[in-house]
Amino acid sequence: MVRDFLAREVVPVFPRWLEQELIPRDFFRSLAKTGILGMNIDEEYGGSGEAGYTYSVVLGEETARALVQLGPLRCHMDVVMPYFRAYANSEQRQRWFPGIASGDLFTAIAMTEPGTGSDLAGIRTTAVRDGDDYVLNGAKTFISGGITAELVIVVARTSTDPDNRRNGLTLLVVEDGMPGFEKGRKLDKIGLPLQDTAELSFTDVRVPAANLLGEEGKAFSYLGQNLAGERLGISMGAITAARAALDVTIAYTRERQVFGKPVASFQNTKFELAAVATELEAGQALFDKAVAEHERGELSPVDAAKTKLFCTELLGRAVDRCLQLFGGYGYITEYPIARLYADARVLRIYGGTSEVLKTIISKSL
Repeated sequence: MVRDFLAREVVPVFPRWLEQELIPRDFFRSLAKTGILGMNIDEEYGGSGEAGYTYSVVLGEETARALVQLGPLRCHMDVVMPYFRAYANSEQRQRWFPGIASGDLFTAIAMTEPGTGSDLAGIRTTAVRDGDDYVLNGAKTFISGGITAELVIVVARTSTDPDNRRNGLTLLVVEDGMPGFEKGRKLDKIGLPLQDTAELSFTDVRVPAANLLGEEGKAFSYLGQNLAGERLGISMGAITAARAALDVTIAYTRERQVFGKPVASFQNTKFELAAVATELEAGQALFDKAVAEHERGELSPVDAAKTKLFCTELLGRAVDRCLQLFGGYGYITEYPIARLYADARVLRIYGGTSEVLKTIISKSL
Protein backbone atom coordinates (compact mmCIF):
# COMPACT_ATOMS: atom_id res chain seq x y z
CA MET A 1 0.00 0.00 0.00
CA VAL A 2 2.80 2.42 0.92
CA ARG A 3 4.71 1.65 -2.27
CA ASP A 4 1.63 2.26 -4.44
CA PHE A 5 0.80 5.49 -2.60
CA LEU A 6 4.31 6.88 -3.06
CA ALA A 7 4.38 5.95 -6.73
CA ARG A 8 1.01 7.62 -7.30
CA GLU A 9 1.09 10.66 -5.01
CA VAL A 10 4.75 11.53 -4.44
CA VAL A 11 7.10 10.40 -7.23
CA PRO A 12 5.39 12.44 -10.01
CA VAL A 13 5.43 15.71 -8.01
CA PHE A 14 8.67 15.20 -6.09
CA PRO A 15 10.85 17.27 -8.50
CA ARG A 16 8.47 20.21 -8.01
CA TRP A 17 8.67 19.81 -4.24
CA LEU A 18 12.46 19.96 -4.46
CA GLU A 19 12.34 23.10 -6.59
CA GLN A 20 10.01 24.79 -4.12
CA GLU A 21 11.74 23.22 -1.10
CA LEU A 22 8.27 22.66 0.29
CA ILE A 23 5.79 19.83 0.78
CA PRO A 24 2.23 21.17 0.38
CA ARG A 25 0.39 21.07 3.70
CA ASP A 26 -2.56 19.24 2.10
CA PHE A 27 -0.28 16.32 1.24
CA PHE A 28 -0.26 15.24 4.87
CA ARG A 29 -4.05 15.27 4.92
CA SER A 30 -4.12 12.98 1.88
CA LEU A 31 -1.52 10.74 3.54
CA ALA A 32 -3.73 10.60 6.63
CA LYS A 33 -6.53 9.05 4.57
CA THR A 34 -4.37 5.93 4.20
CA GLY A 35 -4.32 5.58 7.98
CA ILE A 36 -0.55 6.16 8.21
CA LEU A 37 -0.77 9.30 10.37
CA GLY A 38 -3.13 7.49 12.70
CA MET A 39 -0.76 4.60 13.36
CA ASN A 40 -0.64 3.80 17.07
CA ILE A 41 -3.47 6.27 17.82
CA ASP A 42 -6.54 4.64 19.40
CA GLU A 43 -9.45 4.02 17.05
CA GLU A 44 -11.75 6.04 19.31
CA TYR A 45 -9.80 9.14 18.24
CA GLY A 46 -9.92 8.27 14.54
CA GLY A 47 -6.61 6.42 14.49
CA SER A 48 -5.63 3.03 13.11
CA GLY A 49 -4.98 1.45 16.49
CA GLU A 50 -1.80 -0.26 17.67
CA ALA A 51 0.52 -0.93 14.75
CA GLY A 52 4.01 -1.42 16.18
CA TYR A 53 7.32 0.02 15.10
CA THR A 54 7.86 -2.35 12.17
CA TYR A 55 5.10 -0.55 10.25
CA SER A 56 7.12 2.64 10.60
CA VAL A 57 10.17 0.77 9.30
CA VAL A 58 8.19 -0.28 6.22
CA LEU A 59 7.30 3.36 5.58
CA GLY A 60 10.97 4.34 5.89
CA GLU A 61 12.17 1.54 3.62
CA GLU A 62 9.65 2.26 0.89
CA THR A 63 10.32 6.00 1.00
CA ALA A 64 14.05 5.39 0.51
CA ARG A 65 13.39 2.82 -2.21
CA ALA A 66 11.35 5.39 -4.14
CA LEU A 67 14.21 7.93 -3.76
CA VAL A 68 11.88 10.54 -2.26
CA GLN A 69 11.64 12.42 1.03
CA LEU A 70 8.63 13.17 3.19
CA GLY A 71 10.08 16.15 5.01
CA PRO A 72 9.32 16.35 8.74
CA LEU A 73 7.04 13.28 8.73
CA ARG A 74 9.56 10.96 10.42
CA CYS A 75 10.15 13.48 13.20
CA HIS A 76 6.40 13.90 13.69
CA MET A 77 5.67 10.16 13.83
CA ASP A 78 8.74 8.63 15.46
CA VAL A 79 10.13 11.41 17.64
CA VAL A 80 7.20 13.58 18.75
CA MET A 81 4.18 11.29 18.83
CA PRO A 82 5.66 8.88 21.41
CA TYR A 83 5.57 11.79 23.91
CA PHE A 84 1.91 12.46 23.20
CA ARG A 85 0.99 8.79 23.43
CA ALA A 86 2.92 8.30 26.67
CA TYR A 87 2.05 11.47 28.58
CA ALA A 88 -1.12 13.07 27.18
CA ASN A 89 -4.06 12.81 29.59
CA SER A 90 -7.59 11.88 28.56
CA GLU A 91 -8.71 15.47 27.93
CA GLN A 92 -5.62 16.21 25.82
CA ARG A 93 -6.12 13.04 23.78
CA GLN A 94 -9.69 14.03 22.99
CA ARG A 95 -8.55 17.54 22.08
CA TRP A 96 -5.55 16.72 19.89
CA PHE A 97 -5.55 13.11 18.69
CA PRO A 98 -8.43 13.34 16.17
CA GLY A 99 -6.70 16.26 14.42
CA ILE A 100 -3.37 14.44 14.41
CA ALA A 101 -4.93 11.30 12.91
CA SER A 102 -6.68 13.35 10.19
CA GLY A 103 -3.55 15.33 9.28
CA ASP A 104 -5.05 18.62 10.44
CA LEU A 105 -2.56 18.86 13.32
CA PHE A 106 1.15 18.36 12.75
CA THR A 107 3.66 18.23 15.60
CA ALA A 108 7.24 19.16 16.43
CA ILE A 109 9.41 19.16 19.53
CA ALA A 110 11.61 22.09 20.56
CA MET A 111 14.62 21.06 22.63
CA THR A 112 17.74 22.58 21.06
CA GLU A 113 18.60 26.19 21.85
CA PRO A 114 21.15 28.54 20.26
CA GLY A 115 23.59 27.76 23.05
CA THR A 116 22.38 24.31 24.07
CA GLY A 117 22.59 21.18 21.92
CA SER A 118 23.27 17.79 23.47
CA ASP A 119 23.43 19.32 26.97
CA LEU A 120 19.70 19.29 27.63
CA ALA A 121 20.23 20.14 31.29
CA GLY A 122 21.54 23.51 30.13
CA ILE A 123 18.19 24.63 28.69
CA ARG A 124 17.51 28.31 29.41
CA THR A 125 13.96 28.73 28.08
CA THR A 126 11.80 29.42 31.13
CA ALA A 127 8.16 28.89 32.05
CA VAL A 128 6.78 30.60 35.16
CA ARG A 129 3.41 29.58 36.59
CA ASP A 130 0.94 32.46 36.74
CA GLY A 131 -2.55 31.38 37.78
CA ASP A 132 -3.92 28.94 35.23
CA ASP A 133 -1.11 29.64 32.74
CA TYR A 134 2.61 29.27 32.30
CA VAL A 135 4.41 32.35 30.97
CA LEU A 136 6.97 31.06 28.48
CA ASN A 137 10.10 32.95 27.37
CA GLY A 138 13.07 31.80 25.32
CA ALA A 139 14.29 30.68 21.91
CA LYS A 140 14.81 27.37 20.13
CA THR A 141 16.70 26.49 16.97
CA PHE A 142 17.18 23.59 14.53
CA ILE A 143 13.55 22.56 15.09
CA SER A 144 12.52 19.95 12.52
CA GLY A 145 9.01 20.61 11.26
CA GLY A 146 8.91 23.90 13.14
CA ILE A 147 7.27 25.78 10.28
CA THR A 148 4.69 23.08 9.50
CA ALA A 149 3.68 22.20 13.06
CA GLU A 150 0.47 23.36 14.71
CA LEU A 151 1.49 21.76 18.03
CA VAL A 152 5.02 22.20 19.39
CA ILE A 153 6.22 20.43 22.52
CA VAL A 154 8.56 22.93 24.18
CA VAL A 155 11.08 21.88 26.80
CA ALA A 156 11.30 24.67 29.36
CA ARG A 157 12.74 25.19 32.81
CA THR A 158 10.08 25.68 35.48
CA SER A 159 12.40 25.46 38.50
CA THR A 160 16.11 25.28 39.35
CA ASP A 161 17.80 22.68 41.55
CA PRO A 162 21.40 23.73 42.38
CA ASP A 163 22.25 20.13 43.25
CA ASN A 164 20.92 18.59 40.04
CA ARG A 165 20.60 20.56 36.78
CA ARG A 166 18.39 17.83 35.34
CA ASN A 167 15.54 18.60 37.70
CA GLY A 168 12.99 21.28 36.89
CA LEU A 169 12.48 20.75 33.14
CA THR A 170 8.88 20.59 31.91
CA LEU A 171 7.06 19.79 28.64
CA LEU A 172 4.50 22.37 27.47
CA VAL A 173 2.46 22.09 24.27
CA VAL A 174 2.45 25.45 22.47
CA GLU A 175 -0.21 25.91 19.81
CA ASP A 176 0.29 27.82 16.59
CA GLY A 177 -1.22 31.29 16.90
CA MET A 178 -0.64 31.78 20.62
CA PRO A 179 0.34 35.46 21.15
CA GLY A 180 4.10 35.82 21.54
CA PHE A 181 4.91 32.57 19.73
CA GLU A 182 6.87 33.38 16.56
CA LYS A 183 8.13 31.05 13.86
CA GLY A 184 11.34 32.47 12.48
CA ARG A 185 13.08 31.81 9.20
CA LYS A 186 13.39 28.42 7.62
CA LEU A 187 17.07 27.60 7.93
CA ASP A 188 18.94 27.03 4.66
CA LYS A 189 20.71 23.67 4.97
CA ILE A 190 23.21 21.64 2.95
CA GLY A 191 20.71 18.80 2.59
CA LEU A 192 17.20 17.68 3.58
CA PRO A 193 15.56 20.64 1.79
CA LEU A 194 12.04 19.35 2.44
CA GLN A 195 12.51 19.04 6.19
CA ASP A 196 11.62 22.54 7.33
CA THR A 197 14.11 23.37 10.05
CA ALA A 198 13.20 26.51 11.94
CA GLU A 199 14.05 28.99 14.64
CA LEU A 200 11.26 29.53 17.18
CA SER A 201 10.89 32.31 19.74
CA PHE A 202 8.63 32.71 22.75
CA THR A 203 7.96 36.11 24.30
CA ASP A 204 5.61 36.08 27.28
CA VAL A 205 3.57 33.29 25.68
CA ARG A 206 0.73 32.35 28.00
CA VAL A 207 0.41 28.57 27.76
CA PRO A 208 -2.60 27.14 29.62
CA ALA A 209 -1.74 24.73 32.40
CA ALA A 210 -4.06 22.33 30.56
CA ASN A 211 -1.27 22.07 27.96
CA LEU A 212 1.19 20.65 30.46
CA LEU A 213 2.36 17.28 29.08
CA GLY A 214 3.06 14.85 31.89
CA GLU A 215 4.19 16.12 35.28
CA GLU A 216 5.90 19.42 35.94
CA GLY A 217 9.67 19.07 36.41
CA LYS A 218 9.91 15.52 35.03
CA ALA A 219 10.83 16.30 31.41
CA PHE A 220 14.46 15.19 31.60
CA SER A 221 13.46 11.63 32.46
CA TYR A 222 10.80 11.70 29.71
CA LEU A 223 13.37 12.82 27.15
CA GLY A 224 15.79 10.11 28.23
CA GLN A 225 13.17 7.38 27.88
CA ASN A 226 12.36 8.38 24.29
CA LEU A 227 15.92 8.92 23.06
CA ALA A 228 16.41 5.22 22.27
CA GLY A 229 13.44 5.28 19.90
CA GLU A 230 14.54 8.57 18.35
CA ARG A 231 18.02 7.20 17.68
CA LEU A 232 16.57 4.03 16.23
CA GLY A 233 14.56 6.17 13.81
CA ILE A 234 17.72 7.96 12.68
CA SER A 235 19.41 4.57 12.27
CA MET A 236 16.53 3.55 10.02
CA GLY A 237 17.05 6.65 7.91
CA ALA A 238 20.73 5.78 7.61
CA ILE A 239 20.42 2.12 6.74
CA THR A 240 17.64 2.68 4.18
CA ALA A 241 19.56 5.53 2.55
CA ALA A 242 22.70 3.38 2.35
CA ARG A 243 20.75 0.64 0.62
CA ALA A 244 19.24 3.17 -1.80
CA ALA A 245 22.74 4.51 -2.56
CA LEU A 246 24.02 1.02 -3.31
CA ASP A 247 21.04 0.20 -5.54
CA VAL A 248 21.32 3.35 -7.67
CA THR A 249 25.08 2.89 -7.97
CA ILE A 250 24.80 -0.71 -9.14
CA ALA A 251 22.26 0.38 -11.76
CA TYR A 252 24.41 3.31 -12.91
CA THR A 253 27.69 1.38 -13.17
CA ARG A 254 26.02 -1.30 -15.26
CA GLU A 255 24.86 1.28 -17.79
CA ARG A 256 27.74 3.78 -17.80
CA GLN A 257 30.39 3.01 -20.42
CA VAL A 258 34.07 3.91 -19.90
CA PHE A 259 36.81 2.85 -22.32
CA GLY A 260 34.22 0.80 -24.16
CA LYS A 261 33.17 -1.22 -21.11
CA PRO A 262 30.57 -0.82 -18.35
CA VAL A 263 32.00 0.79 -15.21
CA ALA A 264 30.69 -2.25 -13.32
CA SER A 265 33.13 -4.51 -15.20
CA PHE A 266 36.24 -2.93 -13.64
CA GLN A 267 37.73 -4.68 -10.63
CA ASN A 268 37.87 -1.48 -8.58
CA THR A 269 34.11 -0.99 -9.05
CA LYS A 270 33.42 -4.57 -8.04
CA PHE A 271 35.57 -4.27 -4.93
CA GLU A 272 34.02 -0.96 -3.85
CA LEU A 273 30.47 -2.25 -4.31
CA ALA A 274 31.34 -5.50 -2.51
CA ALA A 275 32.73 -3.56 0.45
CA VAL A 276 29.65 -1.34 0.70
CA ALA A 277 27.30 -4.33 0.37
CA THR A 278 29.11 -6.21 3.15
CA GLU A 279 29.05 -3.27 5.54
CA LEU A 280 25.40 -2.75 4.73
CA GLU A 281 24.55 -6.33 5.68
CA ALA A 282 26.29 -5.84 9.02
CA GLY A 283 24.42 -2.60 9.65
CA GLN A 284 21.11 -4.15 8.64
CA ALA A 285 21.63 -7.02 11.07
CA LEU A 286 22.43 -4.63 13.90
CA PHE A 287 19.43 -2.46 13.03
CA ASP A 288 17.02 -5.42 12.75
CA LYS A 289 18.15 -6.67 16.17
CA ALA A 290 17.52 -3.23 17.65
CA VAL A 291 14.04 -3.06 16.05
CA ALA A 292 13.11 -6.43 17.57
CA GLU A 293 14.32 -5.25 21.00
CA HIS A 294 12.41 -1.97 20.63
CA GLU A 295 9.21 -3.84 19.79
CA ARG A 296 9.61 -5.83 23.00
CA GLY A 297 10.40 -2.68 25.00
CA GLU A 298 13.95 -3.93 25.67
CA LEU A 299 16.12 -1.57 23.60
CA SER A 300 18.60 0.03 25.99
CA PRO A 301 19.97 3.56 25.51
CA VAL A 302 23.44 2.07 25.04
CA ASP A 303 22.36 -0.37 22.32
CA ALA A 304 20.42 2.43 20.59
CA ALA A 305 23.57 4.57 20.71
CA LYS A 306 25.64 1.74 19.22
CA THR A 307 23.10 1.24 16.45
CA LYS A 308 22.92 4.92 15.53
CA LEU A 309 26.70 5.32 15.67
CA PHE A 310 27.36 2.35 13.41
CA CYS A 311 24.56 2.94 10.90
CA THR A 312 25.16 6.67 10.44
CA GLU A 313 28.92 6.30 10.13
CA LEU A 314 28.31 3.44 7.68
CA LEU A 315 26.07 5.71 5.59
CA GLY A 316 28.74 8.38 5.41
CA ARG A 317 31.27 5.89 4.04
CA ALA A 318 28.76 4.28 1.68
CA VAL A 319 27.52 7.44 -0.03
CA ASP A 320 31.05 8.73 -0.41
CA ARG A 321 32.25 5.54 -2.12
CA CYS A 322 29.13 5.30 -4.25
CA LEU A 323 29.32 8.91 -5.40
CA GLN A 324 32.92 8.34 -6.50
CA LEU A 325 31.74 5.65 -8.91
CA PHE A 326 29.45 8.18 -10.61
CA GLY A 327 32.43 10.36 -11.48
CA GLY A 328 31.53 13.98 -12.22
CA TYR A 329 27.85 13.12 -12.51
CA GLY A 330 27.82 12.27 -8.82
CA TYR A 331 28.26 15.96 -8.07
CA ILE A 332 25.26 16.98 -10.15
CA THR A 333 22.12 17.36 -8.07
CA GLU A 334 19.78 15.82 -10.66
CA TYR A 335 21.38 12.47 -9.81
CA PRO A 336 19.93 10.93 -6.64
CA ILE A 337 23.35 10.00 -5.29
CA ALA A 338 24.12 13.72 -4.90
CA ARG A 339 21.04 14.25 -2.75
CA LEU A 340 21.79 11.12 -0.73
CA TYR A 341 25.32 12.40 -0.13
CA ALA A 342 24.18 15.84 1.04
CA ASP A 343 21.36 14.48 3.20
CA ALA A 344 23.60 11.94 4.92
CA ARG A 345 25.89 14.35 6.75
CA VAL A 346 23.49 15.57 9.42
CA LEU A 347 22.62 12.07 10.61
CA ARG A 348 25.94 11.97 12.48
CA ILE A 349 24.94 15.17 14.28
CA TYR A 350 21.25 15.32 15.23
CA GLY A 351 19.72 12.98 17.79
CA GLY A 352 23.11 12.88 19.52
CA THR A 353 26.43 13.43 17.76
CA SER A 354 28.74 10.49 17.12
CA GLU A 355 31.01 11.88 19.85
CA VAL A 356 28.18 12.01 22.40
CA LEU A 357 27.18 8.45 21.48
CA LYS A 358 30.75 7.21 22.00
CA THR A 359 30.70 8.84 25.44
CA ILE A 360 27.46 7.01 26.30
CA ILE A 361 28.83 3.70 25.06
CA SER A 362 32.16 4.08 26.83
CA LYS A 363 30.43 4.74 30.18
CA SER A 364 28.77 1.33 29.90
CA LEU A 365 32.01 -0.59 29.42
